[in-house]
Amino acid sequence: MNARLKRELPLYLLILPGVLLVLVYNYVPMLGSVIAFQKFVPALGVFKSKWIGLDNFQYLFALPSFEQVLWNTVLIACMKIAAGLIVAIAVAVFLNEMLHEKMKRLVQTFIYLPHFLSWVVLGGILIEILSPNGGIVNRILAGLGINPIFFLGSNHWFQPTLVVSDVWKEFGFGTIVFLAAITGIDPALYESAELDGASRLRKMRHITLPGLASTIVLMMTLSLGNVLNAGFDQIFNLYSPVVYQSGDILDTMVYRIGFEDAQYGVATALGMFKSVVSLPLISVAYWLAYRFANYRIF
Repeated sequence: MNARLKRELPLYLLILPGVLLVLVYNYVPMLGSVIAFQKFVPALGVFKSKWIGLDNFQYLFALPSFEQVLWNTVLIACMKIAAGLIVAIAVAVFLNEMLHEKMKRLVQTFIYLPHFLSWVVLGGILIEILSPNGGIVNRILAGLGINPIFFLGSNHWFQPTLVVSDVWKEFGFGTIVFLAAITGIDPALYESAELDGASRLRKMRHITLPGLASTIVLMMTLSLGNVLNAGFDQIFNLYSPVVYQSGDILDTMVYRIGFEDAQYGVATALGMFKSVVSLPLISVAYWLAYRFANYRIF
């Protein structure tokens, strides 16, 4: 036992900073969840603020906009998950068919770069290129005889704009995951199919896609835990009061209630509601991942 501990001690020391960061920034703040049951006043602190039980939750659920915000969150998150998976799978399959290796790597790098950009940067870029007054997208539409569209100021266009821009930013990461899964498919299957005269389309349909099935199931099930995460960074940098009806989500509602209205108890109650709903979703997601894709964390 001592010999094993001595051998593994450097590994424990390496993981210690990460564990401490998780404890400090993820677990210690959970103690502040008691604010959800208080009429919290910063000057009085947690220990002297008045306890009001479930009043904050009752107030929250009675808000006229709560149901719409919850629906927006689920809808936007589901559209992002579905579109992101479909685009990533399609691009990975077609990239795998590219014969020019250098061009293939160049495309991989090009589509992966947006993943590393902040939404603060991309938000400013999108506001400029989607502007109804001189934005490049609307200039192209005007050249085609189409009237300008206020993508970020229309409840009809705001959600599709969020989904398309999020997929553009993140599909490169998913593509890398699926390309890695494709490398695990037995090359002998492709060789046999080629000898039988199968076209590239048939090889994609009958070999590549079935070979990706377990990875697709895994990615889909793990995405269940993000059903209430519609992307605060993106939406916060792109939305405005004009599109609250279609773009307001739980996270932006928490921000406004907590930081703009200073209703800290209600904002904490909303955050707790999201966490309580997310916990079973994440648990089911990992159970399904283990059941159908043999995926384990430990």
